[in-house]
Parts: sequence; structure tokens; C-alpha cells
Amino acid sequence: MSTHRGPGLGTIAAVGCLLLVAGMFGAAFGVGGAYLALRPVAGAAEIPPAAPEVASPPLTAPSAAPSVSLAVDRVGPAVVTILNHLGSEAFPSGGGAQTATGSGVIISDMGYIVTNNHVVQGTSSLEVVFADGTRSAATLVGSDPFADIAVVKAASPVPSVATWGDSTTLAPGDTVIAIGSPLGDFTNTVTAGIVSATGRSLDASPGYRIENLIQTDAAINHGNSGGPLVNLEGQVVGINTLVVRGSGLGDAAEGLGFAIESDNARAVAEAIISDGAYPRPYMGVQWEWVTPDTAALNGLPSLYGAYLTEVVEGGPAAQAGLRTGDILTSLDGTAFDQDHLFLNMLLKHQPGDQVRFAIHRNGGNDDATVDLGQRPAA
Repeated sequence: MSTHRGPGLGTIAAVGCLLLVAGMFGAAFGVGGAYLALRPVAGAAEIPPAAPEVASPPLTAPSAAPSVSLAVDRVGPAVVTILNHLGSEAFPSGGGAQTATGSGVIISDMGYIVTNNHVVQGTSSLEVVFADGTRSAATLVGSDPFADIAVVKAASPVPSVATWGDSTTLAPGDTVIAIGSPLGDFTNTVTAGIVSATGRSLDASPGYRIENLIQTDAAINHGNSGGPLVNLEGQVVGINTLVVRGSGLGDAAEGLGFAIESDNARAVAEAIISDGAYPRPYMGVQWEWVTPDTAALNGLPSLYGAYLTEVVEGGPAAQAGLRTGDILTSLDGTAFDQDHLFLNMLLKHQPGDQVRFAIHRNGGNDDATVDLGQRPAA
């Protein structure tokens, strides 16, 4: 890792000597040029005495201003590479065991490391590589697929701990730094850029959109997932999660990276550490997202909604009278559409809340009130 420590002692000493010499000559010749101490000449104007010299303040080294290199010095030792040994069961078509890589950041001297949920999915065993190249076995503490946050715990003592920053203070144009292991080989790579925007939303799956993302042009590549996005104070203000390249031959894009806000990531991680999971509402259903296009293809009225493909016996939805084949079309009076997605609206509620759904069933309309349970830990 490259470090920058400002001017060396030799440079400061040279500057000091230069100032000292200038001060000495100033005392001998006067400020602004040389003059001679002459006796007054008859008839000539008397030369006024020189003003007393004011002592210059002692030379001091400048204080360290925030910089990319100083920020990297602070947080770099807490960044790790995560090795996810998937196991052969993750590849039912054959091919044997494989290893996926990602990044993470140490947030506790107890060995807790924050990363992305998608970095640890399908794991058979985990390993972390510290910044100095040493390795440690690790275990999965818990994960939250909706926030794309997971916590793993290193078995060995950790070399450093990062500090959380406040993501709500970020503004477009702020300098940020991404640290991670792109492609799994270039460990603790540093890239820098700016905050391009805050509060971004991206479709993560049909019927769900991940919200409140930080957009940055700091380079993020495969393997950077789970690594920290850092401000110039060396504080973690985001967890890098994905990059958008474009979907067609003519619209390839660069510099579209996204990170989960630190305020959200920290809340989810701390709940996982203390309780094993972040509290999420649970209905006990499997569902598919319906749009007017998919509805027309299946002979349904033009609508948005959640088509229930399975209702778990004894679950909150079953207890409320919901059935397989029902289409949920609104929640608490707000109709589902492209801006009001089923899962996003549901996740605004807490376990124990009571919510009311409008239902399209067998060509007619109905409604049901569901007492939400708590989603089991992943």
C-alpha cells in the first residue's frame, strides 16, 4: 500500500535554514532593501531611526490536511479480502468446488467484518486475507439480503478496526475513496473519485428496488463488493455493492458505482451482531411481481401486484385468509405500481405491525388484514 507522509525532515530543515538566512539578512540590511547608518549632514534631513525589529514566530511544521493517502493510511489495514469457498452443492451441474472473492472491512476488535450478502451467498466455508497477507478462518454471523449486508467473524486477532462515518453529510462533489480487491488478485486496491449523487435507487429483482444508494465515479470492479467507501477523514461512509456498465452495445457506461449508505449498513450490521438478524416483517408467502404487460400475457386485468404462488400453512398470510393465486394490489390504501413496489412497501413495516391488502381473486376484489410476523434469520 502506498503511503504519503508529507515533506521529509530534510525538506523541512532546508526550508528552515532558508527562512533563518532571510531573517539574518533582514536584520542587517533592513526591510525592503539595504541602508547605511550615516551621520546627519548639515542642512540635510535627518534620517529617522529604524523601527525596532519584531521577532518572527518560530517555524512549525504544517498540520496534516485531509488527503487520500492519509485516509488510506487510517482505514487500509482494516480492509480484508474475503474468500467464499462455495462447495460442490452450489454447482449441481458439476464442476466441483469453487471459490468466489469479495472484500470487507473490520468494524470491531472482536473480529467482526462487514461485507455484502451476495459475497457470502452459498458459502461452504469462509476465509479472510488481511492487508498484510496473513489469513484467518472466518464464520458467517448473519446476513440481510434486502440491504445486501452480511457480517462475518475472523477467528484470528484482527490488525486494525475502521471507524464509521456519517453518510447523511455526503453531498455531490465530495471526494470519496473505494478500497477492495478487484478480481480477487489486486488486494487492497485504492481508487478515488467523487460522490456523483445520493439517494439513488436500483431494481434488485422484480418487485423490489434497493434504495438510498450512494453513486460514485470511484472505480469499482468485480471483487470490490463489500469493501468500504471512505471519506477524507478515513471514515467508512458506505459499503460498495455494485456497478452498472450499461445493457446494450451503444450504451456502455463507466464510473457508475454504487454503495450502501453507512447509516443503513451500520444499523443492519449491529443488529446482526447483537441478535443474529435485522428485524424484517414476515408474511409466509412466495410471490411473483405482476406488471400490466405480464398480466396481459396471462389473461389478467391490467394491474400491478404480487401474485401469490405459495402460502405457507399456519403463517401470517394463511391466518389472514390469503390463498395461492391471490394477487395483492395495494397495501394500506396505496396501490402498487412502478414507483410503489410490493416488497419496498412491506419492508417499511416492522414485525408485529398490522397491514391491510386489497386482493384481486377469481375475477373479483376482496381485502385482508395481516398481522406481520418476523422473518427468520438467514
